[in-house]
Amino acid sequence: MNTLLFYLSMLLASFAGGGCTNDPVHITPGPINPTDTLPPVETRKPNTDYQPAFKGQTRIVGMKTETPFKVDVITSSLESPWGITSLPDGRFLITQKKGTMVIVNKNGEVSTPITGIPEVNPRGQGGLLGLTLDPDFTHNRMVYWVFSLNTPDGNQTAVAKGKLGTDEKSIENAVVIYKANPAYNGTLHYGGRILFDKTGNLFVSTGERSDLATRPQAQWLNSALGKVVRITKDGKPAPGNPFLNNGNAFPEIWSYGHRNVQGLAFNPVTGDLWEGEFGPRGGDEINLIQPGKNYGWPVITYSLEYSGKKIGDGITQKEGMEQPVYYWDPVISPSGMTFYTGNTIPEWKNNLFVTALSGSHIARLRIENNKVTGEERLLSDQGQRFRDITQGNDGNLYAVTDQGRLYRISR
Repeated sequence: MNTLLFYLSMLLASFAGGGCTNDPVHITPGPINPTDTLPPVETRKPNTDYQPAFKGQTRIVGMKTETPFKVDVITSSLESPWGITSLPDGRFLITQKKGTMVIVNKNGEVSTPITGIPEVNPRGQGGLLGLTLDPDFTHNRMVYWVFSLNTPDGNQTAVAKGKLGTDEKSIENAVVIYKANPAYNGTLHYGGRILFDKTGNLFVSTGERSDLATRPQAQWLNSALGKVVRITKDGKPAPGNPFLNNGNAFPEIWSYGHRNVQGLAFNPVTGDLWEGEFGPRGGDEINLIQPGKNYGWPVITYSLEYSGKKIGDGITQKEGMEQPVYYWDPVISPSGMTFYTGNTIPEWKNNLFVTALSGSHIARLRIENNKVTGEERLLSDQGQRFRDITQGNDGNLYAVTDQGRLYRISR
């Protein structure tokens, strides 16, 4: 009966269309198992006594994958990998925090470092961060990446692009196309994810640089800190951005009121953009991103300062500010994320997979009608800080960890 429901739901989804919409799409992401109503996976005491805005916003029911799957360590020889993406032939292009890219094949062989990349500032949370390939990579071999850039006024989240040489030993003609202004002399919260939308423009996430001096800029429309921005391949504001005609706003801004966004992914059914960001003590968030919307930081939050004090007025809701679809308290430190579109493990279909740093696991979230309806923790026995995750060309999931591992999760 579960299988029948699954295929019926997929048939209904095909009539719903795949365009970007904010309307709920009524699908069942995969077969529902008897183990999908387990107790919540989080058993620790929350840091706050804040109440969620709606049922299921946090500590949703637990679930357990019934389909057998394998976990393999492809290599343990990476150096603080940060971003991973699949090359057309199935190998992986990976950024490493100190400023190098490498290529890894499925046998775990790691290339020599790729040269030609502009110097990064690797202090603190800076370095060489997220990356993505041009949609026409097979013809133009262009790579786009985010990094922390040194400037005379401090440092910035920046985006660069360059051509991967045919010998795969260097990036050719690298050029910086975008800088998130203003610069700031700090070491934290660069954001750093990047991906192409269906129109050939780039979404890039930034952080608000953490310090009290810069934190309020997450709310400012004349600052690129604490934002999701949308730019062209040349780094210009993309057509259709919500603030293009607002003379008091940076025209590249897509959404604002973010803390430190390290996760971006498109829902494969609706086309909507989803995001993950860090809270301090509690308040890690998963958000459905809509153009021009304010996601509240630091005015509303389900978190506390690291000292334990309340943040601002200690409120979690305010008119004109968006609620997270889901949040964690205590934190798991969500970094990279991806939706699963493979067929190898049917119950994972269209689920969101989020890598957890302090949580030392990969969170699997089932999403129905733009709500999280189940959560599972995978690979929590590995003792790794999971930094990024992608689906390979073979339909398997691949994840990198701060400790230098590349994992494959397969049937």
